[in-house]
Amino acid sequence: MALLHRAELRPSKLDLLAAWLPGRPWFAGTTGADATRVATYRFDDPAGEVGIETLLVRVGDGPVLQVPLTYRGAPLPGADAWLVGTTEHSVLGPRWVYDACADPVYPPALAAAVLTGVGPAEEYFEVDGRREVHPPNMTVTGGRAGAGEPPVVGAHREVVDGDPTVIRTGPVELAVIRRPVPGEAPSDACLTGAWPGQATPLVLAYAVPR
Repeated sequence: MALLHRAELRPSKLDLLAAWLPGRPWFAGTTGADATRVATYRFDDPAGEVGIETLLVRVGDGPVLQVPLTYRGAPLPGADAWLVGTTEHSVLGPRWVYDACADPVYPPALAAAVLTGVGPAEEYFEVDGRREVHPPNMTVTGGRAGAGEPPVVGAHREVVDGDPTVIRTGPVELAVIRRPVPGEAPSDACLTGAWPGQATPLVLAYAVPR
């Protein structure tokens, strides 16, 4: 489960992305335009220390872009090249925002969804000592890797930034589709999603054995 906070971020996530996205090799949109939120989903960090959220956004009149992010309370050593920016969270304090594809907490979470069908985290607020569930704004469905036990996926060994962005781990390659479009699933083990305005599920990520 993902605990949310009714908080203000300065700068906002969308402001960070509007500045960061045009420098990505897979960017499509209007440089200098605002980023607008289309939908979001989250994964759980078992340790409860790192926020893992995927934003689907548009920049100007561009297509929908998929941007997995992680939120940390301190810098991630060796990950400066993947830093989206820093922001001040009115409840949690300073947060370091990274492209999740290069964050060690992300591959195991993505693999659990892609290979075993684990769904996204349920989001909730704490209100007067009780949980108030935040309804999802999109549907996300995980796949299955087939019969037998799925491989254990740890942190990435290499990340190749592109569309898709390829995360190479020991047993599998995970691919994150940056610009989801209609088409056949490239693998049985895939993650699909649908959101308002996109009723037919699109492939968001998939896995292939190494």
